[in-house]
Amino acid sequence: MATMNVDGSGRGPFPRARSVSLTAMAGRTFDAVPPTALVLLGIVSVQLGSAVAKHLFGAVGSFGTVALRLFFAAAVLLLVWRPSPRVHRRTWAVVLAYGVVLGGMNLCFYQALSRLPLGIAVTVEFLGPLTVALAGSRRWLDAFWALLATGGVVLLMEGRGELDVVGLLFALAAGAAWGLYILVGAALGRHTAEGGGLALGMAVAALVAVPFGVAESGTALIQPWVLIAGLGVALLSSVIPYTLDLEALRRVPPRVFGILMSLEPAMAALIGFVVLRESLHLSQWIAVLCVVAASVGATRGTGPAG
Repeated sequence: MATMNVDGSGRGPFPRARSVSLTAMAGRTFDAVPPTALVLLGIVSVQLGSAVAKHLFGAVGSFGTVALRLFFAAAVLLLVWRPSPRVHRRTWAVVLAYGVVLGGMNLCFYQALSRLPLGIAVTVEFLGPLTVALAGSRRWLDAFWALLATGGVVLLMEGRGELDVVGLLFALAAGAAWGLYILVGAALGRHTAEGGGLALGMAVAALVAVPFGVAESGTALIQPWVLIAGLGVALLSSVIPYTLDLEALRRVPPRVFGILMSLEPAMAALIGFVVLRESLHLSQWIAVLCVVAASVGATRGTGPAG
């Protein structure tokens, strides 16, 4: 559990009683949901957000979309949790690391998404958490499920024709950042309580991304419909899934979280087909089944709390 509460009494004019009530209510809500369900809900949310974000690329570009996403996500989380910046220096180091990794991961992934289909971009990015799952595995059965997921990842990439090399490189970079995000996210869960650390980390990520967005898109970012769409992307892609991820990481080890995230390519391919009309070949649907089977097998072997 957390070692330091960043949501304590340092909330300015807001009454402490209200903040305690809000955090207690949120804690009871999350405690009632199994950590596996939290991860799955986060996966669905973030892939829907990616599909919506892809429609924004023509108006504000990938960097502009990331800037909107992280700016609104930080604003919402800071308003909800109202964290105090007065925390231990070690806690701030974790928050800064989390924010920088989060910002870099989003910038790289959206660059990949602008060049690749959603399912392919997420599949390549998935190599990051898959590496975390393999590196942290202590049972041969865990390694088997991870290898099965690897086979699915490879098969999913077959039959799409020539892929954009720059897009693949950005997806690989996003995958490396995703692996770090899992590890740093676990540390953030240990050093902070409830959503305060997440809010501060998201604010750092916004500070990383917004200059890129402003440089690329300028005043196009403040069009009313763009702002509304950006808020929707922020809720779907950041506020909801990262809150769920952080709560899940409090209750399961990073290796289990990494294996569960094997559903990401499957969900991305499905949402890409339904929302973006990005169809898959038969071999790629077989790959989806491989990834789902690996995820189900890993989940059944973790026990109630990992």
